[in-house]
Amino acid sequence: MTRLYAILAAVVLAIGLGAIWLLTMGGRSDDQFAQCRSSQIAGGADTIGGPFELVNGKGETVTDADVITEPALIYFGYTFCPDVCPLDTARNAEAIDVLAGRGQSVTPVFISIDPGRDTPEVVGDFAFNLHEKMIGLTGSPEQVKAASKAYKTYYNAHDKSDEYYLVDHSTFSYLVLPEQGFVEFFKRDETAEQVADKIGCFLDKV
Repeated sequence: MTRLYAILAAVVLAIGLGAIWLLTMGGRSDDQFAQCRSSQIAGGADTIGGPFELVNGKGETVTDADVITEPALIYFGYTFCPDVCPLDTARNAEAIDVLAGRGQSVTPVFISIDPGRDTPEVVGDFAFNLHEKMIGLTGSPEQVKAASKAYKTYYNAHDKSDEYYLVDHSTFSYLVLPEQGFVEFFKRDETAEQVADKIGCFLDKV
């Protein structure tokens, strides 16, 4: 009987130690940004983002390494967009200014998913008018499609026989860091202050 009690005590002790480990060590993560993340990404953050080759407002072919030289807030849209894109990119520009006021520098990036109308000059002017730091990018249909695919965005143009055709597209903004790559995305219902606060958390962890 005494032996049985000893075995039961050992089992209880093992369970107790296991629970303590789970509460202390088990909850730890190798993710340096774990405390900052507010989004669950299927497959993990590593499945979003990556190399791209596009054309800037000066007509120069650039890569992601040329563009993302500091933390960047990337948005996929188009300049002829009547409502969503101007609001989203203006929100992003405001978030950049909020961060600048806190001493944190982030580059806003606008990637067009309408290369047929968004020439380098058009996209360059659009970006600059929204924020002096904003980088506008376009490219060939193939280049744009590759960049969109890397960030898992969606876009689909309506009947292009109408010169005022609309383009359906996803509306996420992506935070990308030079060394770590993509780390977080933001929905369009988040305010500039909320976006700035979340970005600031990531920047404090770098």
